[in-house]
Amino acid sequence: MGTASMGTASVLFVFPFLMVYAAANDLLTMLIPNRITLALIAGFAILAASFGFGWTELAVHAGAGALVLAITFTLFALGHIGGGDAKLAAGTALWIGFDHLLDYFTLTALAGGVLTVAILALRSQPLPVFVGSTLSRMPFLLHLHDKRTGVPYGIALAFAAVMVLPETAIWTRALGL
Repeated sequence: MGTASMGTASVLFVFPFLMVYAAANDLLTMLIPNRITLALIAGFAILAASFGFGWTELAVHAGAGALVLAITFTLFALGHIGGGDAKLAAGTALWIGFDHLLDYFTLTALAGGVLTVAILALRSQPLPVFVGSTLSRMPFLLHLHDKRTGVPYGIALAFAAVMVLPETAIWTRALGL
């Protein structure tokens, strides 16, 4: 596989897969493992090398990731978001860069609002009786239904990332447009 092909594969397959994996992990465990963020960083490094990013382009993308990490880590330290959410947002910003960062966070906020309302609605209702026998095999459902549990916001972060990435210069370059 040529270097440009590796970059294209990173954009078209690796990034979306990691977003889906992060969302599924957050839904099922309320955790986003560090390995996902590390894979995002490694995938971006492969992408940057294969597309021949210059120092300026690298600095812009790294700056977006660093800025988002500083903001989201502060929100994490204040107890407003989870640590996995903070790292996932920063890893995503590394890929998206500054050009579409506002789009990403706007869509994340909208998707997160819908997700939160849906989960609050779910939590306001008792779990169906017919599910009772299978709940032991689906502990994530009990955990998600628990009113003391947070919202798996990684789902909104991942959804927004997959929706915004096709608008970026990286996507356009990957498709050769």
